Amino acid sequence: MNVIIKPSNLSGDVIIPPSKSLSHRAIIAACLASGKSKISNVMFSRDILATIAGMEAMGAKIKKYDNYLEIEGSNVLRINDTIDAYESGSTIRFLIPIALTNNKPITFMGHNNLVNRPLDAYFEIFKEKNIKYERLADAYLPLKCEGTLTPGEYKIRGDISSQFITGLLYALPLLNGESKIIITTPLESKGYIDLTIDILKLFNIEIINNDYKEFIVRGNQEYKPFDYEIEGDFSQAAFFLVADTLGANINLKAMNINSNQGDKKILEDIEALGGKIEFKNDILKAIPAKTTGTIIDFKQSPDLGPALAVLGALSSGNTEFVNAARLRIKECDRISCVKEELEKLGVGVIENPNGMVIEGVDKIDGGVINPHNDHRLRMAFAILCQVAKSDIKIIGAECVSKSYPHFFKDLEKLGGKIIYE
Repeated sequence: MNVIIKPSNLSGDVIIPPSKSLSHRAIIAACLASGKSKISNVMFSRDILATIAGMEAMGAKIKKYDNYLEIEGSNVLRINDTIDAYESGSTIRFLIPIALTNNKPITFMGHNNLVNRPLDAYFEIFKEKNIKYERLADAYLPLKCEGTLTPGEYKIRGDISSQFITGLLYALPLLNGESKIIITTPLESKGYIDLTIDILKLFNIEIINNDYKEFIVRGNQEYKPFDYEIEGDFSQAAFFLVADTLGANINLKAMNINSNQGDKKILEDIEALGGKIEFKNDILKAIPAKTTGTIIDFKQSPDLGPALAVLGALSSGNTEFVNAARLRIKECDRISCVKEELEKLGVGVIENPNGMVIEGVDKIDGGVINPHNDHRLRMAFAILCQVAKSDIKIIGAECVSKSYPHFFKDLEKLGGKIIYE
């Protein structure tokens, strides 16, 4: 499906979808608890459905309703020998260690760019723990594993995806002895680790955090059921906050201003660019402003790259992305691909290995955007309808279903003029 979005003034209320990061974590914890849990305010994006299917493959019983789940957990019974993560990086990296608490052969599958997203951090652990593994193609997935994790020390770099650490934090409490995760380089994306520890605590799992340099995990812990409601997702809110800054009048609902989500950094980033954030009566919004380029650090919040690239493109002067190398290993290379698409709109971009410099312009015309099968690029370029002088056509727009299936419907409710092809 392609969409053509005509220049539109966006205004109104939008209920921000539940946090995908918290949804993955809460669902997995509930599935590991002996007993029944209810997880509320769930949106069944493709990534979340992948995690649900993966946990069902490990023995959990899950009933899906309109916007919530009833879950009866199990202790990794593993009723299937294959787990398909589809395109979800969180699913594959969270579930690999959990599956390996059960000593049965298992094959992990994936699709599209997920098969190329690195898993080397786990391969190093497999070698140390004598877990057999085999890459079944010239990619990271499919991956066949045989063996089981054992208590002990787990060394892992802190400057790679925090998803590897989260996966271990879920699995190690199930082992029959104490373990220690040692972070060998400064930890990035600390906010995501905070979310993990917060959720684990709710489900009765204790993690000792020694200043993010090591994590002590007692063995033989028991997950206990807990009813949990998912809060709004700051990584999705980012697109509407950018639209507000560019002149829209959108009120964002279902947001927790005290959230530990790492992507709440979008509030600081917009303000660093000269924007203004307002939170009153449970409504979050940004005030329209003429922004000025600055330096934005992506060490803790790589998913904000596409939204902030669009805002940087319409800020005066240069906006520099630093510590952004991990943007290259998302659904697409979010540096090279953003550069390619911004240049179509007349925006100059200088790329470097660790980020890019965006040369801001006063206005943009429309154009044909290829979002490179990346849901966040699709949404970022769609909100340019607020300022574009002519139509923006987005090729293959259906991939927003990965994280926000009704994004374009919400955009229409806000006044977006959309033609579907």
